[in-house]
Amino acid sequence: MVTTSRRKVIKTLTAGSSVLLLSPQSFLSVSRQKKDRLGVALVGLGYYSTDLLAPALQQTKNCYLAGIVTGTPSKAVAWKQKYSIPDKNIYHYQNFDQIANNADIDVVYVVLPPSMHMEYSIRAANAGKHVWCEKPMAIDEKQCAAMIDACRKNKRSLAIGYRLHHEPNTQEYRRIIKQKLLGNVKQVDCAAGYRDSRVDHWKQKREMGGGVLYDMGVYSIQGARLGTGMEPVRIVSAATSTTRPEIYKNGLDETVVAKLEFPGGVMANIKTSFGENINFLDILCEKGSIKMAPYSGYGGLRGSSPLGEINHSYQVPWQQAKQMDDDALSIMQNKPMLVPGEEGLRDIRIVEAIYKSASTGKAVSL
Repeated sequence: MVTTSRRKVIKTLTAGSSVLLLSPQSFLSVSRQKKDRLGVALVGLGYYSTDLLAPALQQTKNCYLAGIVTGTPSKAVAWKQKYSIPDKNIYHYQNFDQIANNADIDVVYVVLPPSMHMEYSIRAANAGKHVWCEKPMAIDEKQCAAMIDACRKNKRSLAIGYRLHHEPNTQEYRRIIKQKLLGNVKQVDCAAGYRDSRVDHWKQKREMGGGVLYDMGVYSIQGARLGTGMEPVRIVSAATSTTRPEIYKNGLDETVVAKLEFPGGVMANIKTSFGENINFLDILCEKGSIKMAPYSGYGGLRGSSPLGEINHSYQVPWQQAKQMDDDALSIMQNKPMLVPGEEGLRDIRIVEAIYKSASTGKAVSL
């Protein structure tokens, strides 16, 4: 599939611009001796765990693959053989809470459909484990707040799997913006999407947290927030659509466009889609533009600005390894997470506001 041109998408953007709660005291008897490397248990063994996180955990220095949680017995057998995982570190969803008694596992990484993120994050925290949770954090702001509260009460860290915050090209354009090396930001255009040919995945099921805005849309929202270096104050306009109603049923969003307003009247036009391959971030500043394309790919980001090329190269799955090593080191050093739960909550608040703007046809203040 040929990637949609930036000019065409920007034109479109401009024109279109919306538990189980267990007692923590019952779990904290597990030894918390200081370790050189933290043991990580992956919950959910779909594509992201199988193809990216597990290989990345073979490269990490501060953490390692210690256990798994899966509802598929055949996967448990295959992973046990491939990664030499002890039987005692293999769990299914019914006995998951017994992980509280396993000193090998320090971190539970929740890699499930969004509708399950809150439950397993809270159960992990109540089991005395640190929590890493994939994006989107949850399906609404209330669930995000409950996850943050559970980790805080249990004195456990919570990090959201926003790999780009750990990524050097992202950090470079953010440095340029923060230091105003090109002056103030005037406008941002960001798009993230791909052609999803599946018809029965959780991303096509509303009840499981499906719809493109929760998934790829978070990248576009992040592009607007990181590209401006500010938080939006209003959703000016938004619209959802689909060209495949037989797959994206009952109004579920295959494509979303929205216009976000930031302090000082700075505007960001965003687009996200499961119907086309789009991936770029354009940041117009007073003294020139930063252009990132791809903006959020696994294999490395590339960009340019009047200050020079932005292109720190690396191989898949370096981003995931860097993210997990950074987060593990923060835990071991008792330092704040680079991407705490509050960051995921901010994006979900914006997601909800975009949906509201799209359904009402009105602007929504944040």
